[in-house]
Amino acid sequence: MSKSATFERGIHPDDSKELTAHKPVETAPLPARVIIPMSQHAGAPAKAEVAIGDTVKKYQLIGSPQGFVSAPVHASISGKVTAIAEFPHPSGRLIPSIVIESDGLDEALPLKDNADYLNLGADQIKALVKDAGIVGLGGAAFPTNVKLSPPKEKPIDTIIINGAECEPYLTADHRLMVEKPQEIVNGLKLLMKAVGVNKGYIGIEKNKPDAIEIMRKIVSGEPNIEVTALTVKYPQGAEKMLIKAIKGREIPSRGLPMDVGCVVQNVGTALAVYEAVRYGKPLVERVVTVTGNGVREPKNILARIGTRISELIELSGGLVEGAVKVIAGGPMMGFAQWSLDVPVVKGTSGLLVLTEKEYVSSDEYFACIRCGSCVDVCPIGLNPSMLSILSEKGHYEEAKDYNLFDCFECGSCAFVCPAKRPMVQFMRLAKSQVKP
Repeated sequence: MSKSATFERGIHPDDSKELTAHKPVETAPLPARVIIPMSQHAGAPAKAEVAIGDTVKKYQLIGSPQGFVSAPVHASISGKVTAIAEFPHPSGRLIPSIVIESDGLDEALPLKDNADYLNLGADQIKALVKDAGIVGLGGAAFPTNVKLSPPKEKPIDTIIINGAECEPYLTADHRLMVEKPQEIVNGLKLLMKAVGVNKGYIGIEKNKPDAIEIMRKIVSGEPNIEVTALTVKYPQGAEKMLIKAIKGREIPSRGLPMDVGCVVQNVGTALAVYEAVRYGKPLVERVVTVTGNGVREPKNILARIGTRISELIELSGGLVEGAVKVIAGGPMMGFAQWSLDVPVVKGTSGLLVLTEKEYVSSDEYFACIRCGSCVDVCPIGLNPSMLSILSEKGHYEEAKDYNLFDCFECGSCAFVCPAKRPMVQFMRLAKSQVKP
């Protein structure tokens, strides 16, 4: 394969994707109960639009957005609302949620195939995306319609579909590109039209040669769409790194992709956009990679939003003896779970189960030895060592002088730290104590 695009610095963890990379997506059975949080997107939580005792159908609106940066929430099954209260969430918090007990019928509101969907106007596309409750499915869960509505002073000329999936273990995006390439490309076309650009890219790491081949075949007759092979390096899939690799543009400090004329969307998001605009289908399911040596049969599973993660683990053969840690997401940026009753949310890209042999406890760490390893690998060019020390000592305001808010918590610094310092936790602590 030809020379690939990349960025400076970064790390090369073992990707461990062989556990699920070649396993087709399986559809999970209808869950008996779902727990659907009103906050599974960046921004203001949705407001519950149903009451205990109400009967709902699949695709029905059950939570309305509150403000510009918010997203509606829909029922993923049909049945009866049995509770509206705070329930555990993959973020570790208790979040207001709606519990629906299935009636076993899976009755859905009707969808309609609009064969002329590619000829819809930009405003129509954005309205359908908003109504469907689509958010970034790579993990950040930022409302997609907001990304597609930049201010006029920030003109966009490029849409990038993020197929890097650089996080170790995860293969949900990989499988989508192999199994639904045309739908993803059609989603990209809709995103390009919504923003009014005529150039689109699909960035895929070279450890997914089958996805690169398939996607290139699909876009062979599309002069305005290009598939870019990316170097296998973490965090290649971060927006800033992806834009640097594909377009050579550097986002300024505290800046956003729109500051350099780009909008980046995840592979799964592109598919969801296609389904919403063509069929009017709300976002009520997503592909989740259930993986790691802590489960007996790692899989890629299409699961309803609100399905408890314990059910997906059982579908994957259950936990092996010696399984000690369950992470929502990947090993670098995921969140360790304190309960297996938390639900799949829109941003749940994977469930990683680690064994006792793999898990390295972060309970004990040491003073920074000033080796500079974290500085060498930081993709943004920060000084993670100094930032962690300032946070550890409580000098949070001073940390802002070292560009604290440019850190996107990729974990590269913690990965290479010989003192096993919890660098990302220090960054998060500092951010929580000061205003941007």
